Amino acid sequence: MITFLAEHWLDIVTTVLGLAYILLEYKASIWMWAVGFAMQALGIVLYYQKGLYADCGMEFYYLSMTIYGYWKWIRKSPRHPAGDLQIRHFPKRLVLPWLALIAAVWGIIYWLLVTFTNSNVPLADSFTTALSIVGIWALAHKYLEQWFIWIAVDVVTCVLYFYKDIPFKASLYALYVIIAIFGYFKWRKMVVKD
Repeated sequence: MITFLAEHWLDIVTTVLGLAYILLEYKASIWMWAVGFAMQALGIVLYYQKGLYADCGMEFYYLSMTIYGYWKWIRKSPRHPAGDLQIRHFPKRLVLPWLALIAAVWGIIYWLLVTFTNSNVPLADSFTTALSIVGIWALAHKYLEQWFIWIAVDVVTCVLYFYKDIPFKASLYALYVIIAIFGYFKWRKMVVKD
């Protein structure tokens, strides 16, 4: 048991942080950004060790987006003078550009993984990374539809992490799917009409 815990301690710690993060996201709590920062910093090490290079690189993007998301949620603007960014719908005018961006990023990351790494899961690793780029941006803007992105990411990531022998994080992503479904319905009640 001690050997197992020693081999999986980073998986366990990032899983606990991930659970706290998703629960704080569900509540639309600004504290999720601080927890996310710690989780992502440790995730860099975990994913590199497991050969999930796109996920590892994604953590650097997540680190910068946690700072951006925190700033976006607290800053005062003419539209939100109290500094409280409201939950709203993803703008329809952005759907096609973002779908094109996802496809392009997915292709580029896939090519990089196949060409420059020994990844044995380049398709899934690049897919979840490309979707996550949009997902964290949409979360930073408090768009309701970010939950749909995370559901897709969480399903694929759950399977991928079980395959890569990251059982605690894989189980967490299975739980994420459930929480994301409930999160969508909770946030839908809180949407501000544009």
